[in-house]
Amino acid sequence: MNPLETYLRELRDIRSSGAAVKETSYYGPLATLLNEIGKTLKPKVRCIITLKNQGAGLPDGGLFTTDQFQRASQVEPLPGQIPARGAIEAKGTDEDAWSIAAGEQVARYLKRYRQVLVTNYRDFVLVGHDAEGKPVILETYRLADGESAFWTAAANPARTVAAQGEKGTLIHRPILAA
Repeated sequence: MNPLETYLRELRDIRSSGAAVKETSYYGPLATLLNEIGKTLKPKVRCIITLKNQGAGLPDGGLFTTDQFQRASQVEPLPGQIPARGAIEAKGTDEDAWSIAAGEQVARYLKRYRQVLVTNYRDFVLVGHDAEGKPVILETYRLADGESAFWTAAANPARTVAAQGEKGTLIHRPILAA
């Protein structure tokens, strides 16, 4: 199954359970999506959810390259490693990813991790630095224009993936490879 279709199906199923909270309940599908896309990159990229504090607070996740692990089967990166592809900040689907990307929390993570992937599960905004070292949005990807449209799209993952076309097949590839 397409990673985007799996992602949408899992988000839909979690939400329909009625037991979900708006942010953390969806970490699993996000990690699965990012790991599936990360497997296609060189070097491969691996998502680890809930990083320990490395001087900037507690990001929701990090994107590590496989050379940051002693063995591919290792769960933890080598000691002292910061995620080579940046930190992840996730918020609920009702939040504005661009506002979050411009906020103090992301600025703090950006200073420490050099890149931050901000998501509300429907929008993905990669924040990095420009040539002068100023914060800048490097890449974006939008699954739906709003929260209601997103949950409508998630209700039929196969149709949404077909509508996304090639863009949906390659979701996040530029973002993870940055």
